[in-house]
Amino acid sequence: MTSTPFPSGAISQVSGRTVVLRGNDIDTDRIIPARFLKCVTFDGLGAQVFADDRSEQNGEHPFDRPEHQGAAVLIVNRNFGCGSSREHAPQALLRWGIRGVVGESFAEIFYGNCLALGIPCLQASSKEIEALQTAAEAAPQSSASISLEPAAIKIDGRNWDLSMAADAKNRLLNGQWDATSQLLQQEQALQDTAARLPYMQGFVASR
Repeated sequence: MTSTPFPSGAISQVSGRTVVLRGNDIDTDRIIPARFLKCVTFDGLGAQVFADDRSEQNGEHPFDRPEHQGAAVLIVNRNFGCGSSREHAPQALLRWGIRGVVGESFAEIFYGNCLALGIPCLQASSKEIEALQTAAEAAPQSSASISLEPAAIKIDGRNWDLSMAADAKNRLLNGQWDATSQLLQQEQALQDTAARLPYMQGFVASR
């Protein structure tokens, strides 16, 4: 895991070492098993990401390999994050250290949950993903750089074009992905609106 600060504000690029996770249809139950959903906060989820898969592979899982510790860019295959809609899955990845994901395709709800955390998910064809994964595995200590505009990734001096939905890209570039921060920045406007609502009388905090 890494101590890299959590995303904030406008996001135009992600840089860091890569970790490759091969396989299609890796679901949210594999990303964070259901028994960890009982947590009161998300704080400890990073240590439990892929807990069952890692246990089965006895230290050989990509997330356990020493060369991948501190990695920030995850490269996956098709339909990553399918299954249940649990927000805990991208939360676990974020707390492990992942700041950007590149794959062939993503489950829609997982994609949206990542966006809400400031984790860009970018796409490429199956052939390009295979080339990306091979390049990343050949140079695990090299730093990769993802840019959103234009959407691309650079690994070990080589560039690949990527794609990303325009709306998601714009929200990240403009810093509008962080709904909580936007609400906090509008505290006075929220208070003023609440004060005008009859059913809120007696509940609006005095200032």
